[in-house]
Amino acid sequence: MKKFGIILLLILWGWGSQAQELVKGEIKDVEPQGSYMPTFKTDGEDKAPLNIILMIGDGMGMAHIATAMYANGGELTMTNLKTCGWVRTCPKGSFTTDSAASGTAYATGEKTHTAAIGVDVNDKPLMNLPEKLDKKGIISGIITTDYMDGATPAAFFAHQPDRHMSAEIWADLGSSKLTFFAGGCAESFEDQEYETRDAISKKFTIVSDLSEPEVAHARRLGYLPPKAKTASVNKNRGDFLPATTAFALDYLSSKAAKGKGFFLMVEGARIDKSAHDNDYPAVVREVLDFDKAVEAALRFAEKDGHTLVIISADHETGALSLRDGNPETGRMKGIFVSRGHTAIPVPLFAYGPESQRFMGVQENSDVSNKIYDLLVNKK
Repeated sequence: MKKFGIILLLILWGWGSQAQELVKGEIKDVEPQGSYMPTFKTDGEDKAPLNIILMIGDGMGMAHIATAMYANGGELTMTNLKTCGWVRTCPKGSFTTDSAASGTAYATGEKTHTAAIGVDVNDKPLMNLPEKLDKKGIISGIITTDYMDGATPAAFFAHQPDRHMSAEIWADLGSSKLTFFAGGCAESFEDQEYETRDAISKKFTIVSDLSEPEVAHARRLGYLPPKAKTASVNKNRGDFLPATTAFALDYLSSKAAKGKGFFLMVEGARIDKSAHDNDYPAVVREVLDFDKAVEAALRFAEKDGHTLVIISADHETGALSLRDGNPETGRMKGIFVSRGHTAIPVPLFAYGPESQRFMGVQENSDVSNKIYDLLVNKK
């Protein structure tokens, strides 16, 4: 009997410890932003796309999307799409990923260990999509609301064994195969060693504002605005992500060789950071901001007619769930079980030629390999 009592106490203690991890959140008075409904004219066409846009909502799971959708009157641009799938995010050697390992899988087509940036499980460099595509005459760009040494953007240009090697990651940017990059920030760039800044500036025209006259003649462009432009929505970031997405698409279109096209990765990084903080209102607003960037991408795809848009996430953060809500008023209530990442598969939406290739359950590395195959083996 005494043994049973001890076991019961341990169970109750464990339950209580878990219960203390639960964090409730609520958002109300969201100003609806509507959504964009494409025509679906090119969706699922049996022809290889000329351009591919990969949009990564960092930390964005199904509950993050759903809570933003309901808060926005029951609609999002991404949830208007017909082609859907799921992505498994587990890395090599462990169950739950981080942005570095998953970002590397998306960027290179190979799984690796956590914290790895563009290297394999033995820390040997892996070719990323911009490097692979450059050999085929296809240009690439990346956009993020994180700093350029953030794990996800870094996976598309750097090769380092640990995501925390900030100086080394920045140094890799100067030798990257990118044609365009945008993210945070001017202040971080100025903090780098002179040799790093000089190497980057020799390869890219660096601007802090896209209205600067140098932009019009830049062969390769780096946009590093003041840090306030890429800060949290809680700090009134503004329209950096959707506006820069629209700009980048026009810019890359103008630089791409005829018949070759481009690849663009767009990251909404601060969905993840808000979920780590268990900041429910910020999660909702960050997903809504990301959805505006999705709209910019889809509008371009509709006008262009040869562009595939893929929307997914590198992992889920916070084990978020919905506990109540009212789509008519935009009032939503959520609950976080964790402040960390989970291994819950993340949703994927796709629109454009060959979108059906991304249906079903797949690995994050599969997404990368399909992108490469579609861009290189055009019909």
